[in-house]
Amino acid sequence: MKPESIALQNRLLPGVSRTFALTIPQLPESLRPAITNAYLLCRIADTVEDSTEMAPQDKDIHYQRLLAGLDNAETAQAFATRLLASGLIIDPLERELVAETPSVLRAFGELPQEQQAALRDCLHTMCQGMAEFEYLKSPYGLESSSCMRDYCYIVAGCVGEMLTRLFADTHPLIHARQEEMLRLSVAFGQGLQMTNILKDVWDDQQRGICWLPRDVFAARGVNLTQAENWQNHPGYRDGIRYLVGVAHHHLQLAQDYTLRIPASEVGMRRFCSWSIGMALSTLRNIAATPGYSSGQEVKISRRRMRLIIAASNLAVSNDTLLRGVFRWGRHRLPYLQAADIGALQAAPRQHMQPAKG
Repeated sequence: MKPESIALQNRLLPGVSRTFALTIPQLPESLRPAITNAYLLCRIADTVEDSTEMAPQDKDIHYQRLLAGLDNAETAQAFATRLLASGLIIDPLERELVAETPSVLRAFGELPQEQQAALRDCLHTMCQGMAEFEYLKSPYGLESSSCMRDYCYIVAGCVGEMLTRLFADTHPLIHARQEEMLRLSVAFGQGLQMTNILKDVWDDQQRGICWLPRDVFAARGVNLTQAENWQNHPGYRDGIRYLVGVAHHHLQLAQDYTLRIPASEVGMRRFCSWSIGMALSTLRNIAATPGYSSGQEVKISRRRMRLIIAASNLAVSNDTLLRGVFRWGRHRLPYLQAADIGALQAAPRQHMQPAKG
């Protein structure tokens, strides 16, 4: 990638993700441009999904323009111009990112072909999947656990697969373990996404969206389509604890994934272990306060984040120590057997075709 493209990406990244602005620089230098580009492209797609006042049909058009822009500079400019003209992108940093879409897509074209292929597949899965889920969105949650699993795949599991493909191209041992790590990467993505869904459930509610699976709460006597003040219902709090246990299960598989990265690849292990540690700490806050009513109540502190990073850095090149750090991070979290997880078992999405209304 050209120096000016790298400089642009490095300027844009901290404005849209402080977390990735910390973790991506830990990676080997050969991976940083591609993974920064991937994050920016996914974040551009997110600006479309986050525009709650936009009609699903209009979102689909924007997604298709973004995908076409991978190969066509004129379409890339049309995507940016028309999305900004909608007036629905308000945040100044997001508007800047959207305005720079043609430059981000030009940087994509400067990547090696193998890296382009991994990013292209991920973005196609994400954009097409998010377009489908526009017809399933509701303030009252998703219909079923399988819908939640599918949503986690199209916004996070496919990112795990993409990262694994990029990692495998840089190290022969990861390449040899690629199939196993691809499977684990889907669980990794689901664990992180479920943590985000649980943390942000009340912020999402204010925007008229909920990603919780209704069947989990119906089984505990809570109808999300009728009940008010969900957090006051014992069945709701029990459902939250159950979903914490499911996310915990998937993050244990994420730990297995991390330990399959050679210990010599300190940067890749840091990239993974920091994310896992932050997610586990967030889950512990949620499990301790299942009746929380805002994301601020369960958000981890900066002090805790610094402690997670320091502990991971000390242990990252030693499997035994890293397992110990992971055990510390899981302390007092609800534990579920695989048999208890049912339709929330992580898996690549196959052929879901939501009804369009």
